Amino acid sequence: MDKNVKAANKAKIEHVIKQFEKRNITGHYCENSEEAVKKITELIPEGSCVSWGGSMTLGQIGIKEALISGNYVVNDPMAAGLKPEEAMEARRKALTSDVFLASANAVTMDGEIVNIDGTGNRVAAIVFGPKRVILAVGANKLVLSEKDAVDRIKSDACPPNCIRLGKQTPCALTGKCGNCLSRGNTVCCHTVTTRFSSIDDRLHVVLINDILGY
Repeated sequence: MDKNVKAANKAKIEHVIKQFEKRNITGHYCENSEEAVKKITELIPEGSCVSWGGSMTLGQIGIKEALISGNYVVNDPMAAGLKPEEAMEARRKALTSDVFLASANAVTMDGEIVNIDGTGNRVAAIVFGPKRVILAVGANKLVLSEKDAVDRIKSDACPPNCIRLGKQTPCALTGKCGNCLSRGNTVCCHTVTTRFSSIDDRLHVVLINDILGY
C-alpha cells in the first residue's frame, strides 16, 4: 500500500478510536496483520472458550490458527466436516463463549459499527451473549456515515460473499443489490448498527491499517 495512503488511514483510524471512547467501545490500532494477531491474543486470557463468526478478515490475518494451536478451548462453527445440524449447534454454543471474534462490514467515522448478516449468529453474538467481543477490521471498511456503510456493504461485501458461498442472488449475478427475498440465498436478512456498548470492556475493535475482507 502507498505510504501516503497508509498515513491517511492511520489518521482516520486514530480519529475513529477517539469516537469509540465516547461509545464505551475500546479501539486498538495495528499496523499490520502480525500486530493484530498479537493484540487479539493479548485480549484473550489463556483457557478461555473462544468462538467466531464467518469472516474473511479473521482467515486472512491468521488468528484462527494461532488460537487453535494455543491454550484455548476453541469452538469453530465453520470447521470442515461439520454436518449442517452440527454447525448450527456450534453457532448456538458460540453465544455462550467467553470471547467471540468477528469482523465488521463497516465502521463510520463517528464510531458506529454496521453489519449486515444472513443467518444472524454473528450479529447476535456481537449484541449479546459472549463476555467479550473482538472485531478485527481493515482500514478499507471505514466510511463516512451509516448510510455510506449500508451502501458499501451492499455493493462491496454482499456480492463477493454471495459468490463465495454459491448463493443465487441478483448481486452475485450482476454485482448490484436486488433487495431479494430468496429462502436459502438472501444474506442481507439483518442490518444492525452498534452505536454504544452498554457493558464496560466488552467490545473491542482492532483496526488494521491494511485492506482486509470484503
